[in-house]
Amino acid sequence: MNDKFIIAGKSYNSRLLVGTGKYRDFHETKAAVEASGAEIITIAIRRSNIGQNPDEPSLLEILPPSKYTLLPNTAGCYSAEDAVRTLRLARELLDGHSLVKLEVLGDPQSLYPNVIETIAAAKTLVAEGFQVMVYTSDDPIIAKQLEDIGCVAIMPLASLIGSGMGILNPWNLQLIMDRVKVPVIVDAGVGTASDAAVAMELGCAGVLMNTAIAGAQHPVLMASAMKKAVEAGREAFLAGRMPKKLYSASPSSPTAGIIGS
Repeated sequence: MNDKFIIAGKSYNSRLLVGTGKYRDFHETKAAVEASGAEIITIAIRRSNIGQNPDEPSLLEILPPSKYTLLPNTAGCYSAEDAVRTLRLARELLDGHSLVKLEVLGDPQSLYPNVIETIAAAKTLVAEGFQVMVYTSDDPIIAKQLEDIGCVAIMPLASLIGSGMGILNPWNLQLIMDRVKVPVIVDAGVGTASDAAVAMELGCAGVLMNTAIAGAQHPVLMASAMKKAVEAGREAFLAGRMPKKLYSASPSSPTAGIIGS
């Protein structure tokens, strides 16, 4: 079955996107990313060195752009102005790279998205030629507005960033998927493999995570589990689950031809 994951016109095999922060060291980062099978990796420009600090080790030495699609993000930005400035820097450091992840946070405690500032930043970035994948709330109206602006992927939270609470409102995710045509990727809140599988079974195009892997007791093993969960969830969605039938049990084996009947 030809089931490619397409973002901004480019095709990928893996529907799992992973972050590169919160690991103990670069060795663990590399091992976890490799175990995840991810082809798109996010990099927090404000927290990771990709060349802006020439005297420090660069993340690009272990995760080269020749092997991965880099997704610079604006983690830590609380205004449209800061987010736009950060991604302009990323484009300069990465030789004109245009695919980016936009996130504008509302407060440092909940890390909930500020959708007003997010919309403002998205308008500016799209006008400047960026291909914007955007972190947002699970509001279907906002999601549609961001698609209309020109964002190439909508990335609603499942629950708060780093919470590991899983998918708290699957109905809103379904509303978003019903209304937008660009890929919908669950971003934030995934805690374990079953959360990722549920997101994919709902029909999401992909899942992005960082803390769920980096914060696990064994990050590399969890990365492998997440890879399998995303693949299994996608296959289950494509297969189409059996209908739920309350109080309508049916045997797994056919009853016709039973001896004595």
